[in-house]
Amino acid sequence: MLIRQDEARTFITDSWLAATLALVAGALNTAAFEAVGFFSANMTGNVSSFSERLARAELPVALFFLEIICLFILGSTFSTLLINHGRRHGIRSVYAINILLEALLLLLLGGAELYYPQIAGGILMILSLSFLMGLQNAVVTRISNARVRTTHVSGTATDIGIELAMLVDIVRRRESTEYSPIYLQRLMLHGSTITAFLLGGVGGIWLYKIMENGFLLVVGVFLMLLALSYLNKARRQAAGK
Repeated sequence: MLIRQDEARTFITDSWLAATLALVAGALNTAAFEAVGFFSANMTGNVSSFSERLARAELPVALFFLEIICLFILGSTFSTLLINHGRRHGIRSVYAINILLEALLLLLLGGAELYYPQIAGGILMILSLSFLMGLQNAVVTRISNARVRTTHVSGTATDIGIELAMLVDIVRRRESTEYSPIYLQRLMLHGSTITAFLLGGVGGIWLYKIMENGFLLVVGVFLMLLALSYLNKARRQAAGK
């Protein structure tokens, strides 16, 4: 899931990637909204809010939304630079390294929110999560060749509509049946992504209500264990060559 690249990736590999990391993205996105009233990964909504506040000349709030957007882009940029470096040097585990970095930063953020709430506050949470969601989305996009995007629900919903339309035309005999398995696989992949994001959102709210800011530690530990398992797998594969 976090090692295979390009032609080595399969529908099942991408499905596990979508289900796992969309679940995490949904949980962090909704729990952050429950905690501080802002979405960390909804760039469409954040850009719209930025433009609205700018039009109303509410500059301090507009600046805050601009910071969210810029940090999401910065996270994606940082992740891509790290991935490019890893690919140039043949480091197959570079995607797992990215996820491990996300996990460690989540643990650091969770600790700050739990033990130093007067210093951290909700602003630090939302800005940090925006960076981390940009980082994670870049990992998923690059390793899957843009077949999976864990936070871009609008685009994923559009893809579902496209695949449905193609299947309808196949049923109507307006398109060749040759590609129907591909369209079905894509439909299942995009459907599982949105479903995982939805379930993650529900779970994120529950976790926050039970643990408050401790939910960041739970998600961080989950991602750390996931990343370490693939780093260990990559090490064993390299040793076996």
